[in-house]
Amino acid sequence: MDMLSNRELQVLELIAHEHSTREIAKKLFVSFETVTSHRKRILKKMNVKNTAGMIRVAFEHEILPIYNTQDHTARFPLVQ
Repeated sequence: MDMLSNRELQVLELIAHEHSTREIAKKLFVSFETVTSHRKRILKKMNVKNTAGMIRVAFEHEILPIYNTQDHTARFPLVQ
C-alpha cells in the first residue's frame, strides 16, 4: 500500500468518524471536490473499492486506532 499524505490521513479519520464528504470539506476548509479527490486517491492507494474496504485496510495496517468512548483512550487493534 502506498503511503497516505497527512491530509489523506485526516480525511480517512473523518470518514471513520462517519462524516460526510460535505462535512469533511467544511471542517477542513476545502471544497467538496477536493475531499472527493482525496477519497479517490485513498481508495486507489489502498487498492479497495469502497469505504468499507478503506476502513478495513486502515485497521489491518494500524492506520486507525480503536477508540474507547468511555475513557477516551485509543489502541491499535492488532497490538496487544
